[in-house]
Amino acid sequence: MSEFNNPFGALDGTGFPPAPPDAAPAAAAKPTPPKNRGRVDIVRQKAGRGGKTVTVVKNFVGIGLPEKEKLAKEMQRSCGTGGTVKDGQIEIQGDQREAVARILSNAGFRPVMAGG
Repeated sequence: MSEFNNPFGALDGTGFPPAPPDAAPAAAAKPTPPKNRGRVDIVRQKAGRGGKTVTVVKNFVGIGLPEKEKLAKEMQRSCGTGGTVKDGQIEIQGDQREAVARILSNAGFRPVMAGG
């Protein structure tokens, strides 16, 4: 059996400039959200919902529907409950205020517990 002849085997890398020490692969670089994207209110509601408790996140500023839906999906997955985006607000089933606040903080928002 003959040996494989590698045409690049003779190259040793001399003559190339060294890589910068902080160079990281492009796939590892994650975009970080802005530090302060504004205040959002987290409200627990029970009235008009047949006795069921719902966590509502409202007063988003400068955020579009696709990003709200993405945040809602992350909240649903984290809390293990259902939810929806309705009238510009995110609604998550149950009293999930702490988990929702943590997700919003990680996304760069300043969550405030408002109301009862």
